[in-house]
Amino acid sequence: MVASSVLGFPRIGANREIKKAVEAYWAGKLSADELTKVAADVKKTSWTSLKARGVDVIPSGDFSLYDHVLDHSAAFNVIPKRYLGHNLSALDVYFAMGRGRQTEGVDVPASEMKKWFDSNYHFVVPEFSEDTDFKLVFNKAIEEFNEAKAAGVVTRPVVLGPVPSASSPS
Repeated sequence: MVASSVLGFPRIGANREIKKAVEAYWAGKLSADELTKVAADVKKTSWTSLKARGVDVIPSGDFSLYDHVLDHSAAFNVIPKRYLGHNLSALDVYFAMGRGRQTEGVDVPASEMKKWFDSNYHFVVPEFSEDTDFKLVFNKAIEEFNEAKAAGVVTRPVVLGPVPSASSPS
């Protein structure tokens, strides 16, 4: 028997629930808790849908509210100083890094974005400095694995790995 697998599943929801919820959060029409609930519902629906369709190896950890590379930076506390000290929640710091923030007395630009290979997808470029305090703030792979397991689905965690760009030194 050959096991079936899915390398990734659309993470915005069947009816673009994540996009709508994130935009509502940015507009102040949805709370962080409500956004988290929508995200949990979309993930659970995706996992249970794949399981119901007989997929043998179901991924977890591939979900993102904005950008999977930005998720990795946030998980390892790779947050440039310009986003700190504004009394923002971790979620608002995350979104400020991804899209900038010019509200409530905060004026910070978005982090640089770079094109993913030859696709139309752009990712937020991590910024490192001598002041970067690398530490695991949260383990997304384990958290989402446990979240799926609680929903009755055993998954294989997906983690972002190093892939040198064409311009990286050898």
